[in-house]
Amino acid sequence: MGRSRYKIINPELPHFITLTVLHWIPVFTRPATVTILLDALRHLMAKGLTVYAYVILENHCHLVVQSDAFDRDIARLKSYTAKQLIVYLNDNNVEQILDQLAFYKKAHKTDRAYQFWQEGIHPE
Repeated sequence: MGRSRYKIINPELPHFITLTVLHWIPVFTRPATVTILLDALRHLMAKGLTVYAYVILENHCHLVVQSDAFDRDIARLKSYTAKQLIVYLNDNNVEQILDQLAFYKKAHKTDRAYQFWQEGIHPE
């Protein structure tokens, strides 16, 4: 799971994780951006991800989740939502946030113009 120093020891157990928008940028202040995240969670739930609880705040979310394919499911969630949220921001001309996502992008992420999520999930 990315470059996180935290490891998933027992993927079959529920884990508390945090997904943080790069540089704590407040993106989840609009109903449409929250809907993108919730729709992605619902899709993964249909594929086997169990969501026990979640809280979505303006710049991060907390989840208590369990999956037989934990790393894959979280990677899919972060990848899909990042792409969809960047499309939404582009379509709605939210230039200030897009500029920040480009500015704070990690140097090794040369395959993309933006980075949406911070690396890692800090599982507990």
